[in-house]
Amino acid sequence: MPNIIEITDFAAKELDVYARLNETQLMHYYEPQTGLFIAESPKVIRRALDAGFEPVSVLLERKHIETQAKEILSRCGDIPVFTADSPVITQLTGYTMARGALCAMRRKSLPSVESVCAGARRIAVLENIMNSTNIGAIFRSAAALNMDAVLLTPACSDPLYRRAVRVSMGTVFQVPWTYIGEDSADWPQKGIQKLREMGFATAAMALRENTLRIDDPCLAKEKHLAIVLGTEGDGLADETIADCDYTVKIPMTHGVDSLNVAAAGAVAFWELGKYEI
Repeated sequence: MPNIIEITDFAAKELDVYARLNETQLMHYYEPQTGLFIAESPKVIRRALDAGFEPVSVLLERKHIETQAKEILSRCGDIPVFTADSPVITQLTGYTMARGALCAMRRKSLPSVESVCAGARRIAVLENIMNSTNIGAIFRSAAALNMDAVLLTPACSDPLYRRAVRVSMGTVFQVPWTYIGEDSADWPQKGIQKLREMGFATAAMALRENTLRIDDPCLAKEKHLAIVLGTEGDGLADETIADCDYTVKIPMTHGVDSLNVAAAGAVAFWELGKYEI
C-alpha cells in the first residue's frame, strides 16, 4: 500500500530532492554509492520501473492518486508518496510538473562500453553535447530509429537529468548507454581506437567538403557503424573528424547550412540505421 503523506511543511527534509537539490547534488546524494535522479510523468516513471530502477519517493498531485498514477503506486511498495493540490506542488518545486508526478529514483552503476555495445550493429556517439533537451531528443530518436546503444563523451550532459529524461519520454531507460572514457583525455583518439577494437567503423557527421552523402551505399554495407554527432555550436572537433573512418553530410536545400543536433541525429539514425545483412 502506498504511504500517502499530505504536504504541510515545505521545509521538510524529505522534500529536499524535489525542492532544493540541484542535479549535481542529486547525483552525489549517496556518495560514494550511486545517487538519485528524478523521473517526471507517469509514462516516464513506468518505463523507469520497467527497467528495474528503484523508486525512493513520489511527489504527486492529489487528483492522480486514484487515476493515472494508481498503477505506478501499486508497484512502488510502501515508499513515501507526498501529495497536495497542483498550486501547492508548483509553489514547492518552482515549476508545473508534467502530468502531475515526480519520482525520486536510485541510479544504477554505469555499465562498461563493451557490455553496452555487445551485439550492436548501429550506435550513436555524442561528443560534448551539453543541452539536456537535445540529449533527451537524441535518445528518443535513437530508440525509435534503430540505434542499439548510445555512448557519450565525458563532457556531455547527463542523460538522467530531469529534463533529458522527460524529453526522451523515458527512452533513456530503454536504449543501453554509458560514457566512453572517464575524462576529456580519453576522447577522441582513445575512444575511437576502442570503437575500432570492437569492430566499429566511425562516421563523423560534419558539414565539410569532400564528404560522403548520408545515403552513400558504402555506409549501409558497414556491418558495425558508430554515428558520431558533435556539440550544438561548433559541431565535431577537427581531431575527431580526422580520426573517423568517414565524414558524412546531410544534403540540404534552400540555403540551409545546418540542422539542430537533435534533428540531424534523427535524420542520421533513420538513414544509417539501415544496413545490408
